[in-house]
Amino acid sequence: MSLAVFVSQVTLLIAFICVRSSVWIDYSAFSYFEVVTICDLIMILAFYLVHLFRFYRVLTCISWPLSELLHYVIGTLLLLIASIVAASRSYSQSGLVAGAIFGFLATFLCLASVWLSYKISCVTQSTDAAV
Repeated sequence: MSLAVFVSQVTLLIAFICVRSSVWIDYSAFSYFEVVTICDLIMILAFYLVHLFRFYRVLTCISWPLSELLHYVIGTLLLLIASIVAASRSYSQSGLVAGAIFGFLATFLCLASVWLSYKISCVTQSTDAAV
């Protein structure tokens, strides 16, 4: 697991705590933000456990690189939308503003994780094909 993934996980947790502990003005916007951050945290943890315990060797019917790429792309897009909605509905409340800022930071870190994963897999595949 790369450093960007670990830092994005910590940032998502901080964003969730900021939004959860603040006073909500618009319930639907912030509950959506909470659901997106928790789902991203759970999925990142699931992929981490798959790599940690090497479940990808047992479950060969699943394309793990493709499923991880799809998770990051979809999760990053949903996190960006949730952060935009949270920022627009925060009404200058410090906890909600902090949650939106950490949401944007986690979005950037998830994009970095996607780029690094794609770069590493493409470089690894092209190097293997050349040998």
